[in-house]
Amino acid sequence: MALPRLTHLQFLVVSQLFKGSAKGRDVRASLKAEGVRQSGPAFYQMMAGLEDSGVVEGWYEQQIVDAQIIRERHYKVLPPGKKAWRECRDFYARTLANLPPELAGA
Repeated sequence: MALPRLTHLQFLVVSQLFKGSAKGRDVRASLKAEGVRQSGPAFYQMMAGLEDSGVVEGWYEQQIVDAQIIRERHYKVLPPGKKAWRECRDFYARTLANLPPELAGA
């Protein structure tokens, strides 16, 4: 059984993006709601790695707020990312299914 391509944090991110494209700050907020403490630079470094590996696509959208130009990063999951997410989900499902009954409910 091959190990999953995605880490647990990447799995959470891709899970969020299955719902549709999202702003980077909204993805960070969802991770925070799950108890993940991660700095902005660490988050965007992780996202850059996901982009480099073809799991997600990122782009900037520009808006004007109080006469200031704001560029905000957005992300969407790509087909290879959906495949990696499913493989990761299936890996953990198989792992759980193979546990002894006394551990499966622990």
